Parts: sequence; C-alpha cells; structure tokens
Amino acid sequence: QVQLVESGGGLVQAGGSLRLSCAASGRTFSNNAMGWFRQAPGKERKFVAAITWSGILTYYGDSVKGRFTISRDSAKNTVYLQMNSLKPEDTAVYYCAADRELYTVGDYLRHSTNYDYWGQGTQVTVSS
Repeated sequence: QVQLVESGGGLVQAGGSLRLSCAASGRTFSNNAMGWFRQAPGKERKFVAAITWSGILTYYGDSVKGRFTISRDSAKNTVYLQMNSLKPEDTAVYYCAADRELYTVGDYLRHSTNYDYWGQGTQVTVSS
C-alpha cells in the first residue's frame, strides 16, 4: 500500500521558516516527479512546487517563487519543501503528491489532476 506522509507543519510568525517533509512508502518514486500543493479554507487546491525524478528541474507557483525551495532525497524516498519568509497568506493545509507516470516534466506537473498519490496534509499557519 502506497503512503505519503507529510510532517513539519505548525504555527510560525510572519517572516519565519518551516521545512516540510514527505516520506513515501510502499513503492519507490525515484523515477517519478513529486509535488506540493496547498489548500486554504474555502479555496481550491493550488500548486506550490514540483520536482522531477532527477531533481534537476524544479517548478514553483508565482506566489512562492524565491521564498520556497523543493528538494528530494531519492535514497530516502522523501521530498522536502523549505519555506522561508513566510507570510500570513501562506496559511493552508499543504499536501504532498506523487505522479505514477515516469519521467514527467514541464507544466504538466502544475496540475493536481496529474498526480496519483496524495498525503493526508499538514497544517501550516502563519501569524501576522
């Protein structure tokens, strides 16, 4: 059974930092892209960041570019999201996702419907 488990969320003041982790189990994702999405109350799920199977290519949503960094450790089957200079508008539940297709790249990775596996989410709250 494939599982993605997020951790690292919490409450932080504006300007602070958090590092989210997503540990996968049940299969390896070393040849698959992975991504992060977020959903604020009453709003639709939005793309945050994605990383290709090799880790060479990364993609970011406009609102987080320059502040967030996605990375992966394929040996640990884990993807990370380093979030710096956090703002109150970053408050949301953050979800990790993995694509079942191999070696996917590009704008394809910005769409939640292209991901097959999802974690349960971790709450990030940024106070002003």
